[in-house]
Amino acid sequence: MKKRKPHILPTAICLATGLLVHMLTTTHAAQPAEAYADFTADGTWCWFSSPRALSRDGKTYSGWVTEDGSIQAGEVEHATGRVSTVTLHPQYQRDDHDNPAFVFLPDGRLMAFYTKHSGKNQSIHSRTTTKPGVFADWDPEVTLALRDDSPRNSGISYCNPHLLTAENNTLYLLWRGYSFKPTMAKSADFGKTWTPAQVVFSVEGLPKRNRPYAIYASNGKDRIHMIFTDGHPRNEKTNSVYYVCYRDGAFFKADGTRICGVDELPINPAQADLVYDGKKIGVRAWIFDLAFDESDRPVLAYTRLPEETDHRYHYARWDGQQWLDTELCAGGKWFPQTKPDQKETEPHYSGGLSLDSNDPSVVYLSRPVKDVREIERWTTADGGKSWKSEAVTAGSKFDNVRPFVVNDHEPDGPTVLWMNLHGRYVHFTDYLTAINAASPTAAWPSSIAPRSGCPRARPASSWPFIPSANTSTSTRTST
Repeated sequence: MKKRKPHILPTAICLATGLLVHMLTTTHAAQPAEAYADFTADGTWCWFSSPRALSRDGKTYSGWVTEDGSIQAGEVEHATGRVSTVTLHPQYQRDDHDNPAFVFLPDGRLMAFYTKHSGKNQSIHSRTTTKPGVFADWDPEVTLALRDDSPRNSGISYCNPHLLTAENNTLYLLWRGYSFKPTMAKSADFGKTWTPAQVVFSVEGLPKRNRPYAIYASNGKDRIHMIFTDGHPRNEKTNSVYYVCYRDGAFFKADGTRICGVDELPINPAQADLVYDGKKIGVRAWIFDLAFDESDRPVLAYTRLPEETDHRYHYARWDGQQWLDTELCAGGKWFPQTKPDQKETEPHYSGGLSLDSNDPSVVYLSRPVKDVREIERWTTADGGKSWKSEAVTAGSKFDNVRPFVVNDHEPDGPTVLWMNLHGRYVHFTDYLTAINAASPTAAWPSSIAPRSGCPRARPASSWPFIPSANTSTSTRTST
């Protein structure tokens, strides 16, 4: 199979449209990843900026960083398979940590947030569609007026926006602040002004380079669930996992015990729920995803790392009285393609796993099968005690990693997206990967048709004929 050749987008905004032709099937059979559709043939992402894919009104939206460091957003219309791609910021930074995260505003407009990875004196940027349901037009880029007075131990990273309707549509933004700690601020005017930034999790006396990692999930109404670690598993040999929940101006444990108010931040890990005790077990962990069940009880996915070559996938949930934790399976070692005679710099980069936010008894994960990392769907009917698994991809030529289940996915659209390493992934600054799409009910087995202004898809032999009248391209310059 010929390698896909990405086409670099030359303008500040390029709206390109094509068709993501899919075949509806009554049953889902595993197939090589290369037979699935590309949302994009040139896109990568990290897993600490989210939501990075979501659906509404018959469309799915996602975003990524291209090989040349451009920030892009994509839309697919479920009924027609039409795909549109917009470059939000060309050649922003070649780093997969910069992928955009999205939130819908109350009027239906889509807002994207993105920032560079730990650079000096950098800012968080946002762009918003000008009208609800119109993906082609976006307002000019805005530099958020955030005030972070914490010590500048490092640059910022990772955007996580959440809107709470019960707080009069207050918009919350959580990110890694200048302190190198999870940080938050809120806006009552959809991002025009912000409260002063506050560190959420921290312990006094730790080294400046200590950096807890955090993942968030919101019900969109009145609460934001949060999990976090002691730090990076590279530095924390017994990295543990903690949980808190924000609601109505305060933070709580899973059993409802009040920890502190917003004005009493930061939270010491000792105050939070201890989901996984790395010190007791003697094995470091790292977090991957967070969701909640129909009773708003938290469910999380994480890895334990007994060895850098042995990554174990775990599923933990609060059952109303206690935390229950199950090992799903072995996930292999790191997935970056280490150069010969060099030591891997990111040995804790697992293939990854993601919870279905519509139904957190469903997990999608990446694990090695016959020396290639494949995507699988795991389900439990008894709260995680036992599991069934089915392959989503099988017999793939290239590794498939970092799955993400689309938030609020719809039956006629993609359920899960993932990175396909058709080019390379050597480092978070050296990559060329695709974003694939699949659904249990809509197999989406064919590729995006090649079109001007967007990354080229697979060779013509692998996708159905599409008349040129169905493909259009428009280009305009950012203001």
